[in-house]
Amino acid sequence: MTGMPPFVAPAQFVDADAALARVREIYAASVGHLRDALHGYVAGTVPASRIRACYPFVRVHTDTVARADSRLSYGFVAGPGTYETTLTRPDLFASYYLDQFHLLLENHGVALEIGTSVQPIPIHFSFAEHDHIEGSLSVEQRLLLRDLFDLPDLGAMDDGIANGTYVPRAGEARPLALFTAPRVDYSLHRLRHYTGTAPEHFQNFVLFTNYQFYIDEFVRLGHQAMAAGAGSQYEAFVEPGNVIERAAGQPARPGDELGAAPPRLPQMPAYHLVRADGGGITMVNIGVGPANAKTITDHVAVLRPHAWVMLGHCAGLRNTQRLGDYVLAHGYVREDHVLDEDLPLWVPIPALAEVQVALEEAVAEVTQLKGYELKRIMRTGTVASTDNRNWELLPSRNVLSTPERRFSQSRAIALDMESATIAANGFRFRVPYGTLLCVSDKPLHGEIKLPGMADQFYRERIDQHLRIGVRAIERLREGGVDQLHSRKLRSFAEVAFQ
Repeated sequence: MTGMPPFVAPAQFVDADAALARVREIYAASVGHLRDALHGYVAGTVPASRIRACYPFVRVHTDTVARADSRLSYGFVAGPGTYETTLTRPDLFASYYLDQFHLLLENHGVALEIGTSVQPIPIHFSFAEHDHIEGSLSVEQRLLLRDLFDLPDLGAMDDGIANGTYVPRAGEARPLALFTAPRVDYSLHRLRHYTGTAPEHFQNFVLFTNYQFYIDEFVRLGHQAMAAGAGSQYEAFVEPGNVIERAAGQPARPGDELGAAPPRLPQMPAYHLVRADGGGITMVNIGVGPANAKTITDHVAVLRPHAWVMLGHCAGLRNTQRLGDYVLAHGYVREDHVLDEDLPLWVPIPALAEVQVALEEAVAEVTQLKGYELKRIMRTGTVASTDNRNWELLPSRNVLSTPERRFSQSRAIALDMESATIAANGFRFRVPYGTLLCVSDKPLHGEIKLPGMADQFYRERIDQHLRIGVRAIERLREGGVDQLHSRKLRSFAEVAFQ
């Protein structure tokens, strides 16, 4: 076998479907070449030369700032010049790529160039979903692997574009998307590892939680939706291990039988209420802490969801709050520190009106409260997130500043460990975000979590809180996703892809 598949020279396309077909063609040939070579290598055939295959790319060139009128915050380049990005997994991103191609063609009236890039596909990113090839390699074969195939190169997958720190070299095209193909592939593999489900099952609306109790209720809701059959808007429910339950009356599909519940849950298990259009709901238990919150949102972001929302428990910081009250975040104090290198603390994280309204209206709808009565159980204000779970134990005497003082000066009304990270990463990656928390304790006022109290609280509130989150997502979907992608999230010289 030759070292590389046939090179596909750049060709111009004025039809989005034809452009996507060429992307599929290049990607299939490249990945097929790598898989064939690797399977031969596992069987004992050492290639005569280095094996390499490259990603497809899309490029657009415009000589004018003029573009068609568009109220969208994406779908156009920032000004005259050449822009490009590498592409991966056209099977997974087909509808996304089509949308971006259509917008570029409509807004600029210039052709798209599609061809083979010079960016190698790491061999690990060519594996099929159920390939476990490395386990079949001897120690000697693993050592030789780097000499024969391209391995993941971290230099090709950093977040400089999203962070606004990337500067193209002289003569180099400007970026067309936030993520390069290797960066996307890296996150797709991480999602499998952390959530126990394939990226194909992730939906365009994501709920994050920091308690398994919410997941238990979401699982109950998922099975209930499947039992409804034709009366449900969802066609499948997927659990870790890619265990798929189809809605009553729907036949199993090829590949459903491959799913199997794992012997133990992954670190951040994900569950998916699947709609045919991808507009369903994914829920992930991210566990506790800002590191987990950053990790999962770093990777979910490459799927370009329409929104993500945090539903979880928090400490109430005001004496007037009661256990079970809701907190709708309209601002964040970031004492989580995990994003300090990527998003400076001087960057404000604004509330997004569309998400705020959907959450508030969902609370009113589910609780059947309005006006003053609604304000009795829900308060809008600043949420602080910390990386120190035991912040209450820090010394408070003879120190210039304490967490309690800072939270008071910031007018914070609630404290958790994840919400500010999730919102800040939404801002950073241009993913609409929101936060609705439920007060589970009040450490500043002597109301700490006790086992019996917590059990009763969980029983009374989690079902309602989850139903509010689901209803908010449905409202966002009903309002049209084009309304969600706010100009607030776009920078001066923004990439064209959503």
